[in-house]
Amino acid sequence: MTDLFSKFDPLIQQRETLLASGVEDPFNLVMEKVLSPTRAICNGRETILLGTYNYMGMTFDPDVIQAGKDALDNFGSGTTGSRVLNGTYQGHREVEDALKEFYAMDHAMVFSTGYQANLGIISTIAGKDDYIVLDIDSHASIWDGCSLGNAQIVPFKHNDIEAMEKRLRRIPEGAGKLVVLEGVYSMMGDIAPLKDMIAVAKANGAMVLVDEAHSMGFIGPNGRGVAEDQGVLDQVDFVIGTFSKSVGTVGGFCVSNHPKFEIMRLVCRPYVFTASLPPSVVATAATSIRKLMHGSNKRAHLWENSRTLHAGLKALGFQLGTDVPQSAIIAVIMPDLERGAGMWEALLREGLYVNLARPPATPANMTLLRCSLCAEHSSEQVQTILAMFERAGKATGII
Repeated sequence: MTDLFSKFDPLIQQRETLLASGVEDPFNLVMEKVLSPTRAICNGRETILLGTYNYMGMTFDPDVIQAGKDALDNFGSGTTGSRVLNGTYQGHREVEDALKEFYAMDHAMVFSTGYQANLGIISTIAGKDDYIVLDIDSHASIWDGCSLGNAQIVPFKHNDIEAMEKRLRRIPEGAGKLVVLEGVYSMMGDIAPLKDMIAVAKANGAMVLVDEAHSMGFIGPNGRGVAEDQGVLDQVDFVIGTFSKSVGTVGGFCVSNHPKFEIMRLVCRPYVFTASLPPSVVATAATSIRKLMHGSNKRAHLWENSRTLHAGLKALGFQLGTDVPQSAIIAVIMPDLERGAGMWEALLREGLYVNLARPPATPANMTLLRCSLCAEHSSEQVQTILAMFERAGKATGII
């Protein structure tokens, strides 16, 4: 009998070899206690968190926590049903209303995860005879949404406007076209030239979906993301986002001004056939979103943190994913997986947690340490982080 796990043998061997070297497992970290948005006990050590996507630090906001407690008391622990049956509670409507107000859009649809939001929206609006033109570095949920809908997939080189335009021009006349972009790309922390890309998409008769998972709450005058920051939000047909980053809880969503959008609630399978989010979760999300509408001071401090950390790491001699800070993500490129894992462990022993990202998830088969800053990191913590990187970098020979 064929062992269906045989296809994973190279990865199993790579992992066994890595762990045999004595390094701690970078993909099995346990947080025994979370002390704040920026500190936790990890693998028995008090640790500064620099890899959580908790960009706006909302996970311990007193109003957010109280909203969750109240909903748990008043509505119970879960809905035990789909949104189209018994799974729409008052809180689900309230969080969708908060999203519509946040984005100033007509429609909002909440999913149980951000992954499901991409999976559901993309697979439903682009089917067998339609074409999806997407950036080669798109998130796995975007690729899976393309596959689930069985659309014709046309990838182009990362952030290459000319390549995108060439792909669009080759699509047969009259075919349905969807261009999928991301505001911030989660591995390298770079942003897309959305203004120019959307102009090209519209000139070629395509609808546009932008995933703003890593920019919502932080980038743009009102925290609506890169599309808002570049002045083209009104030209985007669908914005996808998540509650698991700046909002500080879990869930996904799509907002849109399309007049027919509400039919998605009856035809989108990952929405129709999934249990809805628990009342406590949607309550925390709605409260957080409404507070993010007034988060300009937090956004300014997060930008300050990003600029300080990026400049400091660059001055120490680390190779970074972008020449200048473009988001709250700073990618520190490692020579290879083994030395990257060694640097990750050295930082953890210093008391700092970052993400170790490896191929094939990373672009161009890079190994990198992904740092995600938080608006709750103090200026003093950022300086402490730089000192930790310097000591760990010199101990491992990375710098």
